[in-house]
Amino acid sequence: MALQAVGIIAEYNPFHNGHAYQVAQARKMTGADVVVAAMSGNWVQRGEPALMDKWQRAQAAIAGGVDLVVELPTASAVQPAHLFASGGVSLLAAMDCRWLVFGSEHPEMDYDQLMAHLPSDPATFKRFDQTYASLFQGYLREQTGITLNAANDILGFFYALANRRQGNPLELLALARKGSQHNDQTIAATSAFASATSIRSAALTGDWDAVAAVVPATTLAILKDAQLTSWEDFWPNLRYQLVSGDVADLRQVYQITEGVEYRLKRAALPSATFAEFMHAVKTKRYTYTRLQRQSAYLLGQMKPAEMDPQPQYLRVLGYSAAGQRYLHQIKKQVNLPLISRADRDWQHGPGELDDRLGALRTLITGIPQDYGRIPVKITLLE
Repeated sequence: MALQAVGIIAEYNPFHNGHAYQVAQARKMTGADVVVAAMSGNWVQRGEPALMDKWQRAQAAIAGGVDLVVELPTASAVQPAHLFASGGVSLLAAMDCRWLVFGSEHPEMDYDQLMAHLPSDPATFKRFDQTYASLFQGYLREQTGITLNAANDILGFFYALANRRQGNPLELLALARKGSQHNDQTIAATSAFASATSIRSAALTGDWDAVAAVVPATTLAILKDAQLTSWEDFWPNLRYQLVSGDVADLRQVYQITEGVEYRLKRAALPSATFAEFMHAVKTKRYTYTRLQRQSAYLLGQMKPAEMDPQPQYLRVLGYSAAGQRYLHQIKKQVNLPLISRADRDWQHGPGELDDRLGALRTLITGIPQDYGRIPVKITLLE
C-alpha cells in the first residue's frame, strides 16, 4: 500500500520540544506514514543566518521524529510571509504530500473569510508612515473583524492563500501552539517549551542548562558540538560591501528600492556591530525584519532574476528509513529534479544561489555545505 505523507514547513532553528510535539501531533491528526519537512537552508525567513547549518538541523529534525527533510531554497526561504508560504506549499505539493500541518495561535481562525476580503489593489498599502504589514492587517480587521497579527496566524493565512491559488493540492490542518509565544526572549524555568528566539539567545551565551530543558537530547548534543553563527559573524563582510560598493551597484540587488541603499551605505561605516547598524537604519517604514532580509540580499548579492519563490528542484537533506522508502515511492513521479548529491551541474545551474549562500557560511565555519554532500540518514530510532 502506498505511503501517505504529511508536510510541515519549518526552519528548525533549532529543533526544539515544540517542534517534536508538532511532528507527533501531525502524525496523530492525519494517520500519515511519513512526516516531510520543507526546511529553510542556511538563511532563514527573517533574514538571519541559521544558528546551525542545514545538515546539523536536518540531523536534529530526523532524530526528533521527522522522516524526510527537503531544503526550502533560499529564493523561497528568505522572503516575506506570502512568498515564503507560496514556496513551501509548492515544495510539499511537489513532494506529493497530502496534508500540511502548521502551528497557529488561533487554530479556529476563519481563513476563508479573510481571503474573501482581500483588496483588489495592493497599492492601497503603500504609505510611508506605516509598514505594509500593519496597513494590510488593519484593512482585514476593518473588513472582517478578525485580528491577524500573531506570527503563526499570519503564516497560516498565507499557507491557505497559497494553497488556494495553487489549486488546493494540500489539506490544511491548524495545530494550536503549545507553551511560549513565537518571539519570547527568555526561557521560562517551569516549562518544557520555549521559543526558538529564546533558545538561540541562550545557546549563543552558553546557557546550556536552560537549553537542555526545552530541546531534545540530540539537539542539545548537536548544538554543543556545532559552530553557532549569528549576524555578528557576517557583519564585517556586509560592512565591507556597503562601504566599498557604489550605490548604483547596490541598487541591482533584489528589493533594494526606494532609496534605502543610501541609508544602508551611510550607516555602515560608523556601525561597529550589526546590532548598531540595525538601530541606525530602523524607521517606521522599515521593520527590523525587512532590513535584515535586505541585508541578507546584499550580502549574498541576490539578483531579482534569482529570487523566484517557486522551487526549481527538490534537495534532500536527510531521511529516516521510512523517509527513504517514501523517496523510492515518489522518485519516478515527481515533476521537479530530485537532488540527493549536489554535483557541478546543480552548482552552476538551478542551485547556484544556494551554493553561493552555503559558501558564505563556509567562510565563517570552514565546513563545506553543498558540493558532494549526501543526505543525513538516521535509522537507529526505527
